[in-house]
Amino acid sequence: MNSLRLTDEEFNLISKLVYDKFGINLGEQKRALIIGRLQKVLHLEGFTSFKDYYNYVVRDPSGRALLTMVDKISTNHTFFFRENDHFEYFSSVVLPQLTTRQQRKPKIDIRVWCAGCSSGEEPYTLAMVISEYFRNNAVDADIGILATDISITALEKGAAGVYPEEKMAQVPFIYRQRYFDRSKDGSYTAKKELKEMVLFRRLNLIQQEYPFKGHFQVIFCRNVMIYFDKETQRSLIGRFHRYTEPGGYLFIGHSETLDRSLGTYNYIHPSVYQRA
Repeated sequence: MNSLRLTDEEFNLISKLVYDKFGINLGEQKRALIIGRLQKVLHLEGFTSFKDYYNYVVRDPSGRALLTMVDKISTNHTFFFRENDHFEYFSSVVLPQLTTRQQRKPKIDIRVWCAGCSSGEEPYTLAMVISEYFRNNAVDADIGILATDISITALEKGAAGVYPEEKMAQVPFIYRQRYFDRSKDGSYTAKKELKEMVLFRRLNLIQQEYPFKGHFQVIFCRNVMIYFDKETQRSLIGRFHRYTEPGGYLFIGHSETLDRSLGTYNYIHPSVYQRA
């Protein structure tokens, strides 16, 4: 398969389209990524240039070609218990506080949103952590985790809940036994009770309104905003604030920062913020 050349004009057209539609900022350093991720699509569909492919995408009335493009370009690097200190803080500080706030209720209600959930490792990690907390404290709880992403492929993987053995390396053995079934080929499948805690849905984070009826006590959006420019980040934080309940929490990636001058969240722990 011969490598297709990506001209400056083609690069600018594709990067602007991805930015306008999804907020993803593809700088010059992403040129090789665009070529590597898209040229297989071009060859399979019979396009002879990136310009022809771009024209096909923007003229497709169904929008499916655009979704395929962003599916290929978006990065889905993730793993179970990534940046584990967040989950330790969530379990030791956040969950006890949420429980105390609802101590007069007959049943604790936990609502968490994983924004940019990729192939499901993060929301399933949260589901295990939450389940273990209430199991150990003998508390009855209704657990709901919304997991959203722009990538249909990633969402399908998450909903299937099947992971190869090497992906399970960071999952404690007792958790693997309790929450997954092991197949003959060595892969692991999330059990029904784990899957039932997580709802996977496609969502474009840069859209101005989200189809949510209520608020979330906790939002995890980690290692996602690094792909957005400052203006897009500020707008996104404003929307997160709108859907975080008073006193709720926002977790971001350790490589990310939050503009505190916005006055939307207060810093309380490395990469953890509380709604102002």
